[in-house]
Amino acid sequence: MLQETTAAAPAAAGGNNAAALQQMGFDHLIQNFDVVGWAVFITLSVMSVMSWYWIIINFIKNMRLRGRGDKVIGTFWETPNAQDAIRYMEEQPASEPFSKIALDAAQAAAHHQRHDGSRLAESLNRSEFVDRALRQAVTRESSRLENGLTVLATTGSTAPFVGLLGTVWGIYHALIKIGSSGDASISAVAGPVGEALIMTAIGLFVAIPAVLAYNFFVRLNRVTNNQFDTFAHDLHDFFATGSRVGEVAGKR
Repeated sequence: MLQETTAAAPAAAGGNNAAALQQMGFDHLIQNFDVVGWAVFITLSVMSVMSWYWIIINFIKNMRLRGRGDKVIGTFWETPNAQDAIRYMEEQPASEPFSKIALDAAQAAAHHQRHDGSRLAESLNRSEFVDRALRQAVTRESSRLENGLTVLATTGSTAPFVGLLGTVWGIYHALIKIGSSGDASISAVAGPVGEALIMTAIGLFVAIPAVLAYNFFVRLNRVTNNQFDTFAHDLHDFFATGSRVGEVAGKR
């Protein structure tokens, strides 16, 4: 009789543990959400969708930029006629930044030339006028590169805490349920607590891709901004003096 009782105890414990494990699933978590739980889950879902949207958009944008940027710059300098080079810049898509920087410099130089002898030419010489236009163009295109980075940074920094809020709230309700039932066994505790911990995992799954993508795109943008500055300096020399610094040095 004693042996039967001893054998029945592990079997009952095993059954209780199995039941507890069944309560730790994601489906069971969804079914037991309250208002706060749904708010946390929907917030994490929205943050995840927004971060992945900007990850995909910025990845495509950077790949197109890196694939087309060198070609645009090379074609501009290799075209012997300045008017043909400007016409080529005008044919580029609206999302291509290097052509827009070149067009702004060309328009500034042409505008200053049309008003030669006026108060504009007296207050700002050609070099200063082109330089101001290039600074504005580089700032504008650099700002466009940063689209979505604020969302990625915010998601990466706040998603773990949003998930932690869901975990704390879930454990709070689990403890209330356990206290009201008076059952503090592992089978009663493991299910609700493990269920609540899923929210922390969801928060981490949302945050980690956002943080990695943010660091990746910041690095790419730093390289692209350096290309903007280099191209802008060459454009300034070209439209202010009529030739690039390298070309002038080579002729000497």
